Parts: sequence; C-alpha cells; structure tokens
Amino acid sequence: MKDKRILYVSSEVIPYLPETEISSTSFEAAKMVNNLGGQIRIFMPRFGNINERRHQLHEVIRLSGMNMVINDLDMPLIIKVASIPKERMQVYFIDNEDYFKRKATLTDEDGNLFDDNDERAIFFAKGVIETVKKLNWSPDVIHVHGWLAYMLPLYLRNYYGNEPLFKDAKIVTSIYNENFEGTLDEEMREKILFDGMEKRDLKHLKEPSFVNLAKTAADNSDALIVGSDDLPEDLLDYLKKINKPLLPYKTREEFSQAYQDFYTTKVLAE
Repeated sequence: MKDKRILYVSSEVIPYLPETEISSTSFEAAKMVNNLGGQIRIFMPRFGNINERRHQLHEVIRLSGMNMVINDLDMPLIIKVASIPKERMQVYFIDNEDYFKRKATLTDEDGNLFDDNDERAIFFAKGVIETVKKLNWSPDVIHVHGWLAYMLPLYLRNYYGNEPLFKDAKIVTSIYNENFEGTLDEEMREKILFDGMEKRDLKHLKEPSFVNLAKTAADNSDALIVGSDDLPEDLLDYLKKINKPLLPYKTREEFSQAYQDFYTTKVLAE
C-alpha cells in the first residue's frame, strides 16, 4: 500500500462521532493504510453535533465558496478540516448551514429520518468530489462507508464520468446493516434526474429504501465489502450475484490483513 492514494468517504468517523461499526472501521482502515506508507484523505459530513471547538475544526477558505446545485437550488459548500490527534491524519468536513447545522446526524430525537436526507446525500457526494478536484488529488482507491455516502459511486460514474482526475480510481463500497424504516423522499430520483442522469441508472431509486440505496452504490462500484455480519438477506444475495470482487465480513481482529490483501489483489490488480 506504500504511496497508494486512498480516499475514505464516510458518514461517520471516530473521534468526531460516537463509536459504531462504521465510525471505527472508517478510522481503522485509514489508519492502517497511513501506517503502511499510503497517502490518505478522509471526508465526512460536518454534522451539528460535532464539537468544533474540542476537535479544532477550522474552515479552509480556499476550498469553500462553491455552490452545489441541488434540486435547482444553489447550496453553498463550506469545507472545514481537522487533524486526528496522534495519527497525523487530516479529515475534511463537508458543511452547509441548511443541511448540517442541526444538532443531530440522520434522525430527529424521536428516531425519524430527516425529510431532506436525500438532498443531504446528494450534496455530500457532489461536495466531496468537487473538493477533491480543487485539491487536484487523484486517488487510486475511493472507499465508501455509510448510506449517506452511497450516492458518491453513482455521481462519480455518471455525472463526473469524464473527469480525468478519477479516470483510474477504483471504487470500493462497504455495506453495513444500517437498515432504516421506510424510505427517503420519494422525489429523490427526480432530484438526481435534474442533474442529467439516465433513468436506467436509477432503477432502484423508484423506492429509495436503505436496501435500494445500497444496491445503487453496489452497481456503480468496482468492488464490495460486507461490513456487518447481519446484512438483510436479499441485499447480501444481490451483492453476491452482481459478480464483482466481494470481501465477506471480517471481525475487528481479522480485518486489517484482509483489507490489505483485498486492496492489493482484488481492487488495484483489476
């Protein structure tokens, strides 16, 4: 992994959010590659419950100031950055007053999904890609974690399909069991079609459930990782049948060597 460039895009990363399967795996995978001499960048949303003062987030003026068009509205993109203590790893935060100021992540205090989670997912995907373009940093691997990031493979393969910076990048998506009740906004597909996508690429998003978001990410990825040992059965069956390199679930003790091997023999070797 020495000198390989790995972009980690995750909905949550420790120490900025509580420890979960996603936040800890995102952190540990990036740390592993960093320790092996790889070059990494980490991107996550700047949720309002992240303590900016404690974690010393600061805005990067040269990267901020762009507008992302979401459903025909201009939404300002703010980029903040912080360093994970003792790890020499930088984390970039995608921020916007409308989408990420509230003091919560994906649900309200009653556990209900926020009505604009679909737009937040689109904004996050486009914001990450535009910021990486501004950094002029061409990744070898883009590793996606968490359903809020699942629009990134779709946008990268379609909306940004001719972008030279990502021409040789391989997309790996880790699928975790984050199943939620119901669906995101049922107009989500129309909002993505507004960006000039083809309907055939959005076939799963007629009903934007968790499983269908995951299937959309899988269709647009080069390789897949099972991040939880209890994925919904129909989703696991789908990941197996689409005939892409698939790493089965690994425990915390097994994952470091397994990820190294998967990156080098299945993802970068393709």
